[in-house]
Amino acid sequence: MPRLRSDFWVSAHLRRLAVEGIPAVLRRRGAAEAGAVFVKVDRLDGSADLYGPAPQALFEEEDSGARRFTGVVRDGSPLDAEERLTKEIRFDSDLWIVEIDDRAGRHFLDLAE
Repeated sequence: MPRLRSDFWVSAHLRRLAVEGIPAVLRRRGAAEAGAVFVKVDRLDGSADLYGPAPQALFEEEDSGARRFTGVVRDGSPLDAEERLTKEIRFDSDLWIVEIDDRAGRHFLDLAE
């Protein structure tokens, strides 16, 4: 199963968050078809999480079309998340960044276990 384009996935995810009443913005637009997507969740209490693409090795064969995420920074500060994003941008300038502000830390991402 082919993977959904990054621009479509980001647009749909932003819409889903809006429907749930969760403030989110697109901070950086990446490559439309295959740019990596990173999601920063600021809990507005001095803590933040950053999620990035899960390694393909964590996917089951039948899930190959799904977009899954893994915690890159967990229970860190917003500065920790920003420092990691800076490194990721140096490595891949075509990435997307979605930022969510939610005290409960909701993100609606499919996490790889």
